[in-house]
Amino acid sequence: MKVVLFCGGFGMRMRDGVDDVPKPMAMVGDRPLIWHVMRYYAHFGHREFILAMGYGARHISRYFLDYDETHSNDFVIEKGQVRPLATDVADWKITFVHTGVETPIGERLRRVAHHLGDDEFFLANYADVLTDAPLDDMIREFIAGDALASMLAVPPQSAFHIIEVDDRHIVGDIRSVATLPMRENGGYFVMRRELLDELEPGRDLVGDTLTRLAHQGRVRAYPYDGFWMPADTVKERVVLDRLAIAGDAPWQVWREREKVREPLIPQPLTGR
Repeated sequence: MKVVLFCGGFGMRMRDGVDDVPKPMAMVGDRPLIWHVMRYYAHFGHREFILAMGYGARHISRYFLDYDETHSNDFVIEKGQVRPLATDVADWKITFVHTGVETPIGERLRRVAHHLGDDEFFLANYADVLTDAPLDDMIREFIAGDALASMLAVPPQSAFHIIEVDDRHIVGDIRSVATLPMRENGGYFVMRRELLDELEPGRDLVGDTLTRLAHQGRVRAYPYDGFWMPADTVKERVVLDRLAIAGDAPWQVWREREKVREPLIPQPLTGR
């Protein structure tokens, strides 16, 4: 399946205080977030990427134009020539699309839709959240149903507490947000191409399109309680960076075995 990566949102200031970079280019170990997300998908056999770029697009383009395999692979220098002993991206196809600086995500998807060809299914991601969720299982469960979209659903990540207060301002209960019977959008999507027909110009993907479809019972969730972590705060980026440097990064599922999995080939539903 092709993978659409929404990597055009506003991000953070680089350390020199001059250049701006989008959040997917925040470094985790010696590679940016977007690289870790792409390696995750490539591990499951999905190596065709469509980058819906906007803010800071030049940083993303330049990174891959100047890509250096030696940063993450062993290599040999012989007679002045560099020969990598392994490769990360040699079998990837990456399409770079400028979709506007302040474009809502739903509109970004509309603007890259023609790059999906006639594929019945495709994957999508915010390119700034890491997980070790079993993607094959998520895809298989989605294909077996008839929803137009599925999203990874994770427990609330907030460290805050909910306080129940009566009309006399007496606290009756204090509960962690994480214990509430609700889920957050985990940012990993599986979609049918029919979803593209539901997109309205200039609208958001989740806040508009998926919310409307959810009210119609056409969106499903894949609940997951394993590792999932965004990089929205400095604290979260530090944690991810330390895990990567220590070689204890749960999202690096590609390290489980050297052979890359073959992609799950979706079979259309009968009677549709």
